[in-house]
Amino acid sequence: MITRQATKRRRNSGDSVLVLLDSDPEDEPSRKLRNSTCTNFIRDKKLASNLFQTLLEDLWSKIPVEKTWPCTYLDCLWFSLYKDDLMREKVLNWIKRKQIFTAKYTFIPIVCWGHWSLLILCHFGEPQQMRPRIPFMLLLDSLHETEPRRLEQDIRRFILDVYRSQEKEENSDSIAKIPLFLPEVPQQTNGEACGIYVLYFIHLFIHSIPSSYTQEGWPCFLNKDWFTVEELESFRKEIFAWNFDTAMVNPGEQPPSPVIFTPVLVER
Repeated sequence: MITRQATKRRRNSGDSVLVLLDSDPEDEPSRKLRNSTCTNFIRDKKLASNLFQTLLEDLWSKIPVEKTWPCTYLDCLWFSLYKDDLMREKVLNWIKRKQIFTAKYTFIPIVCWGHWSLLILCHFGEPQQMRPRIPFMLLLDSLHETEPRRLEQDIRRFILDVYRSQEKEENSDSIAKIPLFLPEVPQQTNGEACGIYVLYFIHLFIHSIPSSYTQEGWPCFLNKDWFTVEELESFRKEIFAWNFDTAMVNPGEQPPSPVIFTPVLVER
């Protein structure tokens, strides 16, 4: 159980996340808990994190399995929950069940300081002798002015703890050598659309599993011209059309423009 003191500490740390869970979020009781404690209403054009997770799960289910088979993803709250000392061990156990080291690409949504970005672990799950490339990480961010590199220390600590929790022979020096790339990707023109960008990053990456790489080392399709605003808007309309009921939009209303998916902090 998370104490009020721990909740207060999380609030004071500047993170806008958390829904606090006592069991695996992928278990049915925990899913119900998340839905009951994390408000799903649209308020002031802000969406709760469980709606982000619902959109991600729906998106994944609609992609052909031949596209998703080398990939997996983590729950959108796990990275932020990991940063809480009282939740860290539990989160690492949840991640262990996902067996991310059997996947070629692992998508990790990150919400920090009220902003969504996407971490992708590449080639971590391939046997060393069969790897076409050394493992590397991609951090995709639609608002580079937020200085996404400031997440690097937390990311590397997270990766090291994941390795250790699964009894992998890695140390801090080897983790420090794994490249973390921050490619130029299309940038949002306001402070509100980062969540939909992360979902679209995942959608496009899966449909464009990299076959060629830049001189710097990341997939060639990752550049500032990866997609247009019109293509993003078409995607936004499509995924919200799937989720009229989930978003609790009144019949006849158009889905709202997606903005920062703001999780609800619940004290227990």
